[in-house]
Amino acid sequence: MNELREFFGPAVSWNPPLALALLAMLTTQGFKFVRAFLTRRRPDFTRLIGTGGMPSAHSASVTALSTAVGIGHGWNTPLFGAVAFFSFVVMYDATGIRRAAGNQARALNRLVDDLRHHHTIDSERLAELLGHTPLEVLVGALYGALLAFLLHP
Repeated sequence: MNELREFFGPAVSWNPPLALALLAMLTTQGFKFVRAFLTRRRPDFTRLIGTGGMPSAHSASVTALSTAVGIGHGWNTPLFGAVAFFSFVVMYDATGIRRAAGNQARALNRLVDDLRHHHTIDSERLAELLGHTPLEVLVGALYGALLAFLLHP
């Protein structure tokens, strides 16, 4: 654990909550890129900036942020309460609204594909991987909290 702190220490020490949130976001997106590369045997650079997938980078980053604020400023402070509430809203949105939008995009894409077979229609495909399953959000949140506990100075 001390090795991790020594390696990331300079980057995290200037503003631990912000640095840990960014680190959680970047590492989870990197994990999704590597996982897609190993699965498909070709690089998919959209996984570096795209939404959806395992684990949730949004959940990891907001949980790292909340945990770092709790560690640094106290668990009973109004600041932690505000950041924790923000985190819950982001995670709810990821599993609710954004996931529903992805399901609707998938259904619309199937309809457009069917229309293409019978008619001439020109339409671009909608992004389907927008939200997260509850498991993807949970894994992202656990990763973000663990990262903050391990690396907070």
